[in-house]
Amino acid sequence: MDTRLDHVGVNVRDLAAQTAWYKAAFGLKSVFEFHLDGPGLSGVVLEHPHGWRLELLARAGSAPGPRAPDPVTAALTEGYGHFAVTTPELDPVHDALRALGAGEALAPGPSPEPGVRMAWVTDPEGNLIELIERRSTE
Repeated sequence: MDTRLDHVGVNVRDLAAQTAWYKAAFGLKSVFEFHLDGPGLSGVVLEHPHGWRLELLARAGSAPGPRAPDPVTAALTEGYGHFAVTTPELDPVHDALRALGAGEALAPGPSPEPGVRMAWVTDPEGNLIELIERRSTE
């Protein structure tokens, strides 16, 4: 089966604020925006220069779901937990996201995967984001 991940969807409360934050935090560009009148659903698809996409969705009347403060607590709830991005240098990316208002969920440190470092932050609405640094073995 020839498939690849297209995008990750994140439900948000404040579409404009979250769109601005993700653009600033990850250098994403807006691909398209939409609004469905029937259900009152609005969204924006953002794309990174490397091709990965994030779809932010907002619907009037939505309510916050469980927001785990860290990845270990998140694993107590079944379903969507986080998305992850890789970077060649973890610490500067972690520091830049924190400077933009990301919450600290887990400071940079070793991953359970050998040779990998990781950190976890939350976006301004509390959604978990994993940051991964894979050491080159070349």
